[in-house]
Amino acid sequence: MSRVGEVPVYAQRPDEIAAPLYNLWRRACLHGLCPLRLEFAQYPGVAMILEQREWVCVNTLQNDLPILAWVEFEDSRRDALHLPVRCKINYYHFAASKYRAAMLEETAHELERRLRGSA
Repeated sequence: MSRVGEVPVYAQRPDEIAAPLYNLWRRACLHGLCPLRLEFAQYPGVAMILEQREWVCVNTLQNDLPILAWVEFEDSRRDALHLPVRCKINYYHFAASKYRAAMLEETAHELERRLRGSA
């Protein structure tokens, strides 16, 4: 069941996930760390939930209401690990774009940290 299926989308745009981040997430899944919920001290009230079909940035103070979601990953026939993965990004709040880059960066740092700990 989708975490964002019932929530109205403010806007949807094409997007890409950088190859290093996507590859970190795949490695985390292979190590049994997925689905994953990441919370960041520098962003209180915001969390990233990484699932197989979607990555959702949520407002933890409003019952995990989505702020952003990366959906529809185009990875089914991915044969080049150095290329970004195309997807779509859903915006659920008019100011959601301010979180986009920060959440992807923090997610990469946290995935690296957790993978070092599980090695």
